[in-house]
Amino acid sequence: MSTKRTSSGKSEITRLLESWAAGEADALEKLFPLVVDELRLIARSYVAREAGSSLQPTELIGEVCIRLLGQKRVHWENRSQFFAFSAELMRRILVDSARRQLAAKRKALKVPFEEAFGLSEEKAPDVLAVDEALQELETLNPRQARIVEMRVFGGWTVDEVAEALDIAPMTVKRQWRGALLWLRRELSRGEAAPGRPSRGSPLDASKAP
Repeated sequence: MSTKRTSSGKSEITRLLESWAAGEADALEKLFPLVVDELRLIARSYVAREAGSSLQPTELIGEVCIRLLGQKRVHWENRSQFFAFSAELMRRILVDSARRQLAAKRKALKVPFEEAFGLSEEKAPDVLAVDEALQELETLNPRQARIVEMRVFGGWTVDEVAEALDIAPMTVKRQWRGALLWLRRELSRGEAAPGRPSRGSPLDASKAP
């Protein structure tokens, strides 16, 4: 992206940033068309790294603009500082969004984790650990992940799950037991060795006890 410069040698972006910091109300409006392409590239990069994010790049840029409007005490020095600051805002927005999603999942929880996984309340995993394990399970066995979500987060009975998935109740029970065994193993590994690589795969319905 070419950078237009004024007679003083400053880029147009830097000049508008200074004008904005000085209180010129229309400076941000003039600035946006000059920076939107770069912001879009940064937003796409961040969203691509957050597979579970519900925000799209355009929405992320919109959130950044809203937060930028509230910045009254920033001393803008140049375009690099502006883009670095915007990137940091995007990261915070994505983190806040992820926390809200996890809070919503916990609020929607129908079966306590300690009950679902047969653990004591002290050893029950937190919602973030379960959510990460479920995402991994979904890549290995989508049906088992769906059954866990329906039973734990939805509070569905075996018969209700069987009817919704058009499978036999006995199959639901086998898949449910296999998924729980795999999840218990993965969650216990996560506590013993944070960041460890995943090993093993969920039990097949025919192999689950």
